[in-house]
Order: sequence, then structure tokens, then C-alpha cells
Amino acid sequence: MTTVQITLPDQLAQEAKQAGLLSEAALAKLLREQLQARRQDTFFTALERMEQTPEPSTMSPEDVADEIRTMRAERRARAAG
Repeated sequence: MTTVQITLPDQLAQEAKQAGLLSEAALAKLLREQLQARRQDTFFTALERMEQTPEPSTMSPEDVADEIRTMRAERRARAAG
């Protein structure tokens, strides 16, 4: 278990204490909620970036076959060289 010491303005500390927010359980809950919210924000930011990334063009079966032939030829050339 880790002990954390924080400094708060007196008024805020009094209000938080009266609201029961300075208990170990309440602080742990608040921190967990904030961590979850940040993970969600990070996730949705990543989704937005993905949506903005253009889709690669679709390759025809002939294009795929050409790429495979090229790759195999390069491998054979490296193996022979």
C-alpha cells in the first residue's frame, strides 16, 4: 500500500472532507474513475485518428498475383546471390 500526501486549499479540503471525499475508499474510487476516463479518451482519440486515415486502394486479384510473383523473384535472387 502506498501513502500519498497532497496539499489542497483549506476551503477545498474542508468541503471535500464534509462530502466524504477524503476517505481512502472515496479517493480510490475517484482515481479509478479518472483512470478509466483517460483510457476511454485515449481509445476514442485513436479511433478518430483511424477514421481520418484514408483506406488503402483495393487490389485486384491480378495485382495481388503480381505482387506475389515479384516477392518470390526477389527472394530467389537473394537466395542465389
